[in-house]
Amino acid sequence: MRIGVPKEIKSNEYRVAITPTGVRDFVQKGHEVFIEKNAGVGSGYRDEDYIKSGAFCTSVEDVYKNAEMIYKVKEILPSEYRYMREGLIIFTYLHSNSNLEMTEVMLGKKVIAVSYEDIEDANGGFPLLKPMSEIAGKGGFIAAMTHSQSIHGGKGLMLANVHGVKSPSIAIIGAGSSGLGAAELAAALGNRVTVLDKDMEKLEEAKYKLPNNVELLYSNRSNIVETLKYADVLINCILWNKNSKGHLIYREDLKTMKPNALIVDVSCDEMGAIETSRPTTHDNPVYFEEGIMHYAVDNIPSAFSQTATQSLSNITLPYALKIADLGLEKALTEDECFRKGLSFYKGRLTIKETAEKFNIPYMKAVTALNTIKREDV
Repeated sequence: MRIGVPKEIKSNEYRVAITPTGVRDFVQKGHEVFIEKNAGVGSGYRDEDYIKSGAFCTSVEDVYKNAEMIYKVKEILPSEYRYMREGLIIFTYLHSNSNLEMTEVMLGKKVIAVSYEDIEDANGGFPLLKPMSEIAGKGGFIAAMTHSQSIHGGKGLMLANVHGVKSPSIAIIGAGSSGLGAAELAAALGNRVTVLDKDMEKLEEAKYKLPNNVELLYSNRSNIVETLKYADVLINCILWNKNSKGHLIYREDLKTMKPNALIVDVSCDEMGAIETSRPTTHDNPVYFEEGIMHYAVDNIPSAFSQTATQSLSNITLPYALKIADLGLEKALTEDECFRKGLSFYKGRLTIKETAEKFNIPYMKAVTALNTIKREDV
């Protein structure tokens, strides 16, 4: 199969889908990799590194022209719509339920697309989200350290244990990969850390992964309200149900927090778990509501692009190779968990959440694969 890797063009996106080592894995199996010139520069990889591994470095036009499968990081942006064509496979983070225009283009062009974020494992987890979630959680705490500094508009608090000074309090909502990542760093620096979650199994797992000085609380309204009162930093790592009309933390709750406290919203769901949260960017990362600084950058891993690229490539490469080795139809037909990532298939929308949000006809992935197969015959 011919694999195309374009340079990411979304603002402040420095990751690339594949490392030179990943290229070598494709080439050794007889596949061809076409990568756009300078695609890996933001992650510390030169064109020469990819060429030595067997890739062809070329223009973006040639990448899309030659590719049977496009392997990338972010969703398809308007300037990339012109490259979409019937039967082209797109393998990336898509988030179709957040972009009606892209969804309509993908359907109209009859593109085939598999989204990283919807692929599941045997336990119902999301393996292609996990590594980026860990980096986002740890990066969120690092952002808190930065924006707690006076020179960045914070209250001048060092988020670490300092002799003779009361240790800061860090509250983390969510004991998943992001939450544990943030808690690991916060606890290691001697902060007083509280992790809240409704899943008792996750809290049990956290008990064995985190130091004994980390407090683990069941996430209910009473515990959240009490935790807010003493938190110097609140880090939200909960993905919010888009159909939910409520929040975990309301605007009124902010008035009970310490003056100039900081909220880091790793999940960045607008009107989600935190009522006052709205996505920000690396260029303009913070804003204030009710005297509380908010940091809600929706692409934290890009700030750690080389680490994130290596981690992302490690987890996505086996799936990409499976598509290349077996062909998409066979790869997805044989693997139900992998098949859950199918978003678009030759004009059919196969993600139920997107279909319901935009009122577009929905077809189950397995039905779409079998229906088109019969039609092609």
